[in-house]
Amino acid sequence: MPVERLTFRLSDLSRIRDLAENAARSIGLSEQGVADVVIAVNEVATNAVTHGLFDTAHLSTWVDGGDLVVEIHDQGLWTPPYRPAPGPRSTSGMGLWVARLLASDISFRTESDGSRVTMRFGGKS
Repeated sequence: MPVERLTFRLSDLSRIRDLAENAARSIGLSEQGVADVVIAVNEVATNAVTHGLFDTAHLSTWVDGGDLVVEIHDQGLWTPPYRPAPGPRSTSGMGLWVARLLASDISFRTESDGSRVTMRFGGKS
């Protein structure tokens, strides 16, 4: 699977979920694995277009060593602290926590051109 890139807005999130689902299926993930990818990608993508500096963000996907890698980049400059699980009465702030639980690996980088969240999902899960 070659690198796939897409610029998106809030109104494009259904397209982002479809792309995530298709990419997860392409590497042979189980139905649960596909659902995990879709949920994690949706949470991070939603954060990017609602909390980023602009209302657009960029998604890239590729396969590395049988794993699906998804990177979401927005123009916001943010250094995420580690946050424990949200409290039982929380109504927001769960997106990155959920993504951490569902991805095999997740990293956060802030660079001069914005913030990047890179998630890895293990093949054949």
